[in-house]
Amino acid sequence: MSMRARPLTFDESLAMMRNRDGWIAEQGFHELLPRAKEYVDELITAFATETHHGVQCWLLELIGEARSKRAFDLLCEQSHSSDQAFRDWAIRGLRLLDSHAARKFLYDSGLKT
Repeated sequence: MSMRARPLTFDESLAMMRNRDGWIAEQGFHELLPRAKEYVDELITAFATETHHGVQCWLLELIGEARSKRAFDLLCEQSHSSDQAFRDWAIRGLRLLDSHAARKFLYDSGLKT
């Protein structure tokens, strides 16, 4: 358990995720994981502007973990990305969303397994 007086902010956690030290980067990811739904809009914005591929993958994973209908369009878009990692995280996110629209999209796209 952390001895921190307060949880890190979204920006602090994202800065940690961008750190070159893998331990610090992982800590930043795990700070956001239980609060992904709270930060879904910020995660979507960060994904759109991020330039580091690994951080983009983490952001897409967090977006999927948020299980928010607000992420549906981005997840659908990324499920057809030319980037295999983005496709995989988006499809996983759509499966986690588990809404009628997500299931229909996966089925209609031939992505339902």
